[in-house]
Amino acid sequence: MNYLFNLYDRSKKINILIEVLSGITVSIALVPEAIAFALISGLSPLTGLYAAFSIGLITSIFGGRPGMISGATGAIAVVIVSLAQSHGVEYIFATVILAGIIQMTAGLLKLGKFIRLVPHSVMFGFVNGLAIVIFLAQVASFKVMNADGQLDWMTGSQLNIMLGLVLLTMLIIWVLPRLTKAIPASLVAILVVTAIVLGFDVDTRNVGDISSIQGRFPPFHIPDLPFSFETLAIILPYAFIVAGVGLIESLLTLNLIDEITETRGKSNKEAVAQGLANFVTGFFSGMGGCAMIGQSLINISSGARARLSGIVASVMLLVFIMFGADYIERMPIAALTGLMIMVAIGTFEWASVRAIGKMPNRDNLVGFIVAAITVLLHNLALAVLIGVIISALVFAWENAKRIRARKYIDEDGVKHYEIYGPLFFGSAQAFAEKFDVKNDPDSVIIDFKESRVNDMSGIEALNKITERYFKAGKEIHLRHLSPDCLQLLKNAEKIIDVNIIEDPTYKVAVEI
Repeated sequence: MNYLFNLYDRSKKINILIEVLSGITVSIALVPEAIAFALISGLSPLTGLYAAFSIGLITSIFGGRPGMISGATGAIAVVIVSLAQSHGVEYIFATVILAGIIQMTAGLLKLGKFIRLVPHSVMFGFVNGLAIVIFLAQVASFKVMNADGQLDWMTGSQLNIMLGLVLLTMLIIWVLPRLTKAIPASLVAILVVTAIVLGFDVDTRNVGDISSIQGRFPPFHIPDLPFSFETLAIILPYAFIVAGVGLIESLLTLNLIDEITETRGKSNKEAVAQGLANFVTGFFSGMGGCAMIGQSLINISSGARARLSGIVASVMLLVFIMFGADYIERMPIAALTGLMIMVAIGTFEWASVRAIGKMPNRDNLVGFIVAAITVLLHNLALAVLIGVIISALVFAWENAKRIRARKYIDEDGVKHYEIYGPLFFGSAQAFAEKFDVKNDPDSVIIDFKESRVNDMSGIEALNKITERYFKAGKEIHLRHLSPDCLQLLKNAEKIIDVNIIEDPTYKVAVEI
């Protein structure tokens, strides 16, 4: 129990003041994001704010990555928008609850470890694409509603004021850490720009122009919808997508923070926490969510490393909703826009640009494809999935080209084929082309000391080459098969017939 509720690792020096100030900074940055994502989903702004509070609080306490911030996200908003339009908000709450159950199940089954299969090139593409998305999302801040209800670009003094405040925010965030790190630069920038706007009565857009954030404590609410298989059929597909998208984005963000902080988070514990958070959020009028890379980077760059910062961020967000709405709504959008642009700049992996021409072209291509899908479709899960598939296919192709055979005939007239490289679906054809059945002697040995039979395609390749030699009236034997290869052949003994020489190295004698 003490482990679960340990707000920071007492074996490491933690600056509680930095944790608190970082949490306050993040809570301010959460407001416009949560409102925007709720509006994207066609829901009330409070559903986004409630989700940011409950998900952020629960994952900060129980999650596997201290310092990571979770809340309502655009990735989840894009998934549920069609369900919200077709069936309404009650189905959203039920979907989020079911998605939470799926995520907790994934964590308990320890499926979080599979995030290790994501190659570094995919991570580069994911991070760069997300940085571009964060940057492009700030473009909307430079548009205003016209008389016809359409968004037009700012012009004249309005545009100049907006640009000036944004640049001032960015300048403070860039310069202040070079002078002192006692106070988070992001918080100072927001406070300074807000003080200038309020003190000089500057006419510029503020948070209240987006929507009011005034509310109360998230009300407990059981989704009001029929409890039937028909309802389950409607929400189940969305729940799986929400769960998958949420886990992928959360675990990739966890990996990114691991690299920045040079520590290691716990992916399965985070998966359970994300699931618990969504499960609870569905009962408290929240739209669901996952880890937020932008806010997490704000928190980490401000110096936070413990759970305390995330808890402070969540609690302060609730305080804003219940008691401080009037103050937060007066905060200029320009300050938050400048902050998020600096987050985008800091998120982008500039090293990946410098690596072009130095790294393999296939890795550069995979990173570009992942980034492009992320930017164009705003679907992080799909982008990562496609990136992993392409990387896997490239890996298979490269390994398929590595299979080769050393051939010689011993003093007894037996021809030996010493196989090098893996035998699997990608190399099965190249393997078959290594043999000269017609001209080989009556006895042939295939030596797998430097090779492995990896899958059914490899077994079938052995079966076919055996049949070719059998039809030619010749004898073929397999040697130096590893225990796992022998087990594969034993499992397939009803569909394959091969001769395996007794192998003293592995002490296995099998005749199939």
